[in-house]
Amino acid sequence: MGGVGGGELPEPDDELTEAIVERTGQEPAFGWFTLEQWEMAGVAMLNAGAVRRAADGKAELLALVERVAEASGHEFKCLAYALRVLDDEPLVVLHRGTGTGYALRMSGIGDNFQLHTLLAGVLIGGAYVPGEAPSAREIAVSRDAAGQVPSTGAFNLVGADGGWIFNEGSPSDIHVVDGVRLLVLDPPPYRRAWTAGRFFPGMHGDLVLERVLDAEEAAGWFDKVAPAKG
Repeated sequence: MGGVGGGELPEPDDELTEAIVERTGQEPAFGWFTLEQWEMAGVAMLNAGAVRRAADGKAELLALVERVAEASGHEFKCLAYALRVLDDEPLVVLHRGTGTGYALRMSGIGDNFQLHTLLAGVLIGGAYVPGEAPSAREIAVSRDAAGQVPSTGAFNLVGADGGWIFNEGSPSDIHVVDGVRLLVLDPPPYRRAWTAGRFFPGMHGDLVLERVLDAEEAAGWFDKVAPAKG
């Protein structure tokens, strides 16, 4: 991939020289050599829910980030995750073991570790489904409290197609079915442990249970998902 002004792009950790500035121009050169600082600034702004909600074209921005990442060799993981954060996003969750369903709404959740803990807090802590609920401290650090605390998984997160939704991913990985992100909770195939907290310590996360689906509505959603995999 050629650089501005012709020639190959320098490595971001190379030394900024007068020759590079003369070839590319001052602003492109300074921008290229301060990519990590621009990422930190972008993530800092996206920590605010009002900024995320007001930002237009996040999909286009994410595509640009991926292009720059490919050209520079810098991963931009934090910025990519921040641009994928969902706000005021409806989520239908089906608990296969009990045949029950729940309509929730999520905001400011940086990764699926955080989502997993909050789901267990809402559904197990609220006595809607069986299992061991996370502690109040685990839930707090997954919402807005400072710090981290050991946690254990309560579910296996599964998409409507039967594929696993990995904790290392983000809620944007959950497939949309009939206009709503649809998630299935299965028993965990093995014990998973992690440190509960937030991928973005400055970003407040929220998961709200809006209503419990009646039996007929839940059954209709279950008709849209693949059977449990053995």
